Amino acid sequence: MKKLIPVYVRVPLIFFAVFGAMEFFIDSGDRPAFVKFPMVSVFLFVFLFLLIAIEITISAIDKITYQLLTEEQKAKLEEATQLGFKESQWYAKIMKALTKSEPMENEGQLLLDHDYDGIKELDNNLPPWWLYLFYACIVFSVVYLVRFEILGADDQETELKKELAQAKIEVAEYMKTAPDLMDEKTVTLVTDAPTLAEGKTIFETNCAACHRADAGGQIGPNLTDEYWILGGGIKNLFHTITNGGRDGKGMIAWKGTLKPKEIQKVASYIISLKGSNPKDPKAPDGEIWVEEATATPAK
Repeated sequence: MKKLIPVYVRVPLIFFAVFGAMEFFIDSGDRPAFVKFPMVSVFLFVFLFLLIAIEITISAIDKITYQLLTEEQKAKLEEATQLGFKESQWYAKIMKALTKSEPMENEGQLLLDHDYDGIKELDNNLPPWWLYLFYACIVFSVVYLVRFEILGADDQETELKKELAQAKIEVAEYMKTAPDLMDEKTVTLVTDAPTLAEGKTIFETNCAACHRADAGGQIGPNLTDEYWILGGGIKNLFHTITNGGRDGKGMIAWKGTLKPKEIQKVASYIISLKGSNPKDPKAPDGEIWVEEATATPAK
């Protein structure tokens, strides 16, 4: 181990492996763990100190043990340490187990009668790694055939379609309870007094300049009658406030100023003003808008 990985490589490798693991498992937000938590820095310093101390101790033990060896043992040890990576016994054993190769001197027993222009063929065994991989492929193919062709399990395309459909359902459910992700498709009308009071405050702060404090209309249209230019109802109002009115002459888009939850509140407040009959209202603009759910069916 010491021959394969020198100490000057082994110590930093172990230290940074522990350091990376601590940074991965310790939740420190947007700051490194050793900066946010001083005890982590202390631990890393102590760990590095102990790591170096252990390496020094092992090196000292190796030197003392070497001095206690006889000259013959020292010679054998030096001979063993001079062997290359591929010449070591453990490497030879691993390669033998993986390939089942025969020594060169035994190749005469493996020769076949085939002779192709002087090229002779050996009857070597298949390498175990290749043979076991082949068997695993056969088992996999049988399981695959039974699962998908006989039992009719979902293939990748079907699984993807189902997962996308489920994801749409989960997103829709999440958006119902996520104010900042609300849009005109998921917005709902709120009627409780505290919410309408907040909507009134938002209206007086941002909308009264054009629509008057009583929403009777000034530069902008009257918001208390049944006439709407871009449609009434909570969904249409939410869309209009968010994206603005008609190009060139409508009101600005408020999506950069107000949050979706605030737009829902002010839109609900505006709807609550219907029929309030402010003093000197502006003449109607647009067309009469009737909620589809309450519209009278034609006779």
